[in-house]
Amino acid sequence: MNTVGLLKKGARDLAWFIKGVMGEDAYDKYRAHHESRHACDAGETPPVMTEREFWRDQTDRQDTNPQGRCC
Repeated sequence: MNTVGLLKKGARDLAWFIKGVMGEDAYDKYRAHHESRHACDAGETPPVMTEREFWRDQTDRQDTNPQGRCC
């Protein structure tokens, strides 16, 4: 791998790490969990929330049940 390729990979890995630390990947984790949990259930499966609905729900839950956080 050349130097430019290594720099790009390093930047991607750093971005992935920062998103994980900041919680930006929470929606992706929610979708993966939802798909794995409800994939084999028979009958009606609950619909996956859109990203907007997910973050609204997340914010509402944090406001109702505050825990240790910076802001």
